Amino acid sequence: MKRILVVDDEPSILLSLSHLLRGENVAVITSSKMEDAEEALGTYYFDLVIADIRLSGIYGIEGLELLSYIKELSPKTKVIIMTAYGSSEMRDIAYDRGAFHYYEKPIDLNDLAEKVKACGIPVAISKGGGNCLN
Repeated sequence: MKRILVVDDEPSILLSLSHLLRGENVAVITSSKMEDAEEALGTYYFDLVIADIRLSGIYGIEGLELLSYIKELSPKTKVIIMTAYGSSEMRDIAYDRGAFHYYEKPIDLNDLAEKVKACGIPVAISKGGGNCLN
């Protein structure tokens, strides 16, 4: 069984990614708060974490803090960072902290599916135009 943790403060993103990524041998756990994500990470091993950079407020960078925490706790866990407020500096920080991939929203779901598959996790997102996550 593969496990994915999705961390975002937008309920629609949590629901969408949970629905799209969950499969026969894939469990998806969602969290809207840093504290809940840390608790889940302390309880389960995750093959992949998909986290938004900002979980609270305009200037939040909790996702980057979570990335550092994950890499310290479980170096083999892959982390995909996403943000609607990206910059080249933010991207560089994410990669320096060990991100597997960095996205600026909107996210092409077909591309995300390919990244998830590259982590060894089966995913069945249908091919087609207009599949974006905002």
